[in-house]
Amino acid sequence: MSETSTATVTTRASAGLPYEPLPAFGFPDDAALADCQGKRIGILIVADNTLSTLAPVLKRIPPNVWQNIEEVVVFDNASRDSTFELAVGLKTVCDLPKLQVLKHPKKLGYGGNQKAGYRYFLEKGFEVVVLLHGDGQYAPEILSRLFHPIVSGEADAVFGSRMMKKYGHPLKGGMPLYKYIGNRILTIFENRALGMCLSEFHSGYRAYNLNALREMDFSHMTNDFHFDTEIIIKLNHRHRRIKEIPIPTYYGTELRYLKGLNYALNVVRTVWHYKLTCRSVRCAPEFAEYFIHYPIKEMKHSSHDYAQRFVGSHQEVLDIGCGKGFFAAQLRKNANRVVGVDSIPKSPEHEALEQYIAADLDVDQERILPRLNGRRFDRVLLLDVLEHLVHPEGLLAAARAALKDNGCLVVSLPNVVNITVRLMLFLGRFDYADRGIMDRTHLRFFTRDTARRLLEENGYEILEEKMTVMPVELILGLSPRNLLIRALNGFLAALTAVLPGLFGYQIMFLARNRQTFQQP
Repeated sequence: MSETSTATVTTRASAGLPYEPLPAFGFPDDAALADCQGKRIGILIVADNTLSTLAPVLKRIPPNVWQNIEEVVVFDNASRDSTFELAVGLKTVCDLPKLQVLKHPKKLGYGGNQKAGYRYFLEKGFEVVVLLHGDGQYAPEILSRLFHPIVSGEADAVFGSRMMKKYGHPLKGGMPLYKYIGNRILTIFENRALGMCLSEFHSGYRAYNLNALREMDFSHMTNDFHFDTEIIIKLNHRHRRIKEIPIPTYYGTELRYLKGLNYALNVVRTVWHYKLTCRSVRCAPEFAEYFIHYPIKEMKHSSHDYAQRFVGSHQEVLDIGCGKGFFAAQLRKNANRVVGVDSIPKSPEHEALEQYIAADLDVDQERILPRLNGRRFDRVLLLDVLEHLVHPEGLLAAARAALKDNGCLVVSLPNVVNITVRLMLFLGRFDYADRGIMDRTHLRFFTRDTARRLLEENGYEILEEKMTVMPVELILGLSPRNLLIRALNGFLAALTAVLPGLFGYQIMFLARNRQTFQQP
């Protein structure tokens, strides 16, 4: 009997469960890597009709890993075979107190099963979780290599990569040629689209810092196989540290059920949904937490472009209707000091503000000034605010009182006679939208004349007026740096200069307190 065979018989993984690694792995000394360092580590085994493979998978978990992890949980995805009964039997017969077995009454899908598992570990206060497949597709012998970088603080997520080739080429491990080519093409596409540099996006052997998963909204994420892609996108969006380690390639029977083309289309669609959401073109439910209702308009001749010009640099700014402070962060780059006011709860994004005041802009108008403690400002911003109010006059009065003697008000209002609205009316439609000129939360509509009148009747002298161009980058869902978008922006700027009432999207004003500058 060989040395490897003898060790297989005499070594125990946990209580009565023998350790039976594949011969290719031998017995590497993983004691240092497996050290949990006081962290609560869980292994999530997703199982779906794995009666013939689950027991070997459990036996391939190294003894040092069993000693350092707190739980190994088998989540049986409503298997039609006796996977659940086998796991329960192993727990009882082999005396495995760390093994937990749960079965879903109905199929949750690959992603749905993972979500249930992650919620389980999150609710129990675990710190690290490793995803392992019950079909033997991934090598349990190297589990410690998955969770060690997280335990040691080197990474927030660790992905096994079959493309790193330490264990041989993926094709030699049984990966079909068409899947290998598809994997490489998709990975190149995802890296370019997401600004990443992973060697593989499509391995299911992973470990996560559960704090990284805690900040994700799982509720609308897919239950299908591209759940793994959504996880990567969300980790990258939050700038979480991702590390890859080489893993061997093994192909069993499970992936016969995965339709490669359908999976590829879902991956591409997922990336596209994310890009549209981040550009605030459309809110994809699975990425809804990243959607910004009123995004920063980066194009020249936009409301934010003109507002930055009107503000300048080294100014004290009161941003009324600041939202989460994204524009305030832009203003800070020019050494401006910004105080924000809005009705939303204070959030971490408000760190760009010197002070944040939560107030209902329609009801609490008289309470804003006292909370400023007499502070006055060089610029007061009312960007996309007045059209939402029942009583804009009160807020205009508060803004006027908050201005320094030489201070100015910066206002943006939608142009209701823009060509898009005229065409809609010509076609007999008056449809509200989630945002834009026909935002369903708008209570008032303005033309250039009525907008001027609103300011003048409330004690302001208009110093400068601009008409913004239509935000084609948001309409078409393309980057502001796209050459086509830049060309369209220039063309629309020329049209807007010639016919401002027809093509202008928003009306921008720079105004001052008329009473301050009245001649004696």
